[in-house]
Amino acid sequence: MAKIQAEAIKPPKEKIDPGILKVALILVFGAIASQLDSTMVNVAINTLASDLHSTVLAIQWVITGYVLTMGLAVPVSGWAIQRFGGKNVYMFSLWVFLISSILCSLAWNTGSLIGFRLIQGIGAGLLIPTMQNVLVQSAGGRGLGRVIAIISIPALLGPILGPVIGGLIMDNMSWRWIFYVNIPIMAVALWLSWRHIPRDEPSKSKPKLDVIGLLLLSPAFAILIYGISKISSQGHLFSAGVLVPLSVGLVLLASYTVYALRLSQSPLLDLHLFRSRHFLASNLTLFLSGMVMNGALLLLPLYYEQVRGESVLMTGLLLIPQGVGMLLTRSWIGGLSDRIGSRNIVLVSLAVTLAASIPFAFAGIETNHILLGVAQLVRGAALNGILIPIMVSAYEGLRKEQIPHASISTRIFQTIGGAFGAAILATVIGQQVTSGTAVSLTSLASAYQVAFWWSVGFAAASILPAMFLSNRKK
Repeated sequence: MAKIQAEAIKPPKEKIDPGILKVALILVFGAIASQLDSTMVNVAINTLASDLHSTVLAIQWVITGYVLTMGLAVPVSGWAIQRFGGKNVYMFSLWVFLISSILCSLAWNTGSLIGFRLIQGIGAGLLIPTMQNVLVQSAGGRGLGRVIAIISIPALLGPILGPVIGGLIMDNMSWRWIFYVNIPIMAVALWLSWRHIPRDEPSKSKPKLDVIGLLLLSPAFAILIYGISKISSQGHLFSAGVLVPLSVGLVLLASYTVYALRLSQSPLLDLHLFRSRHFLASNLTLFLSGMVMNGALLLLPLYYEQVRGESVLMTGLLLIPQGVGMLLTRSWIGGLSDRIGSRNIVLVSLAVTLAASIPFAFAGIETNHILLGVAQLVRGAALNGILIPIMVSAYEGLRKEQIPHASISTRIFQTIGGAFGAAILATVIGQQVTSGTAVSLTSLASAYQVAFWWSVGFAAASILPAMFLSNRKK
């Protein structure tokens, strides 16, 4: 009898419509290239500097410039979707990424490569929020957890496959193959999108581009990312190279806030969404969890390469357990989020992530690789329980016209949080090494231990806003 009663009160599973599933897989396939590209370029910096007869400092703009133009493009995506339709914007972003990848593969010096990467960043900046928007709107509020789980696939595969593919390319082929591999992926994605993604109607109101909002919000986002990226190179937060861009970015952001709240028409990003406690908590938790996730993406490969002396390829292989852990729980967490809400899942996942990060806070120059692999596996399994339910909470209860604004907001908070976490941890490592009496493997291992403790602290800080997430059973 108890078993029958339990079955009766168990929330039913919401299945994804097969048509939506097909669209989701096509959209995700197209977005994979941008995620792979970022991680592959990261491992090629030294090779690029050597082959193009440049310096590592100059080549870093291949990464920094890409991130900045991506930041400029993200706020435009919401208006573009409403004005031209999600399918058209998605295919446009694929074309931009394809053409820029071809140009990057043909680059003849550092300046040309940086210029072509700026164009590529525009394509990536439009691609991810547009994918999120089209899928969430297609789902119509049903099975959001499973939809978000599908959306997370590119971000999952990038850190797993990117370092491995990048390492193989750097060991055996020219750096140009980092961009060549994008070409067939983009070509197939364009064909599949043209044939199988249904054409959605643009908004009947044909909203005009909020030019003033664009001139305030896009530069604010890009300048904040730039200022954050300078923290590690400047050595601390309180330097002119960091404070000036951060101050400019915050002033622009404050100006946009005042402007958008007074605007009678639809602004570039609707700030009234933040009146919802759940939406505000979701974005704050995304910011802090971005620090947790992106910080680890920086620390783990550097630990294996610098402290353990592993090659780029071997480091990529050693990072696979975390990706496997994320693969194991992705679908399950998505379905669970649909049935029981977000708050409890995120809180438990943060606690597990915190515990699984502690072994790295004690990791030295001879720590057992199996122990660290198991810790990565558990950590990866828990990370899904952070990102997917937060995104479900952010989109819950929104009207169709609000979804593009939510896609922009979640992307901004996650990106800035990730950049801030990586910059803080890189600075911590640098200061620990500088303050040491000698730069030895032991002191370097100690520096990474301190940085991993900071990562544990990020996870602990994320618990506070997570307590205000939605926990409404569907």
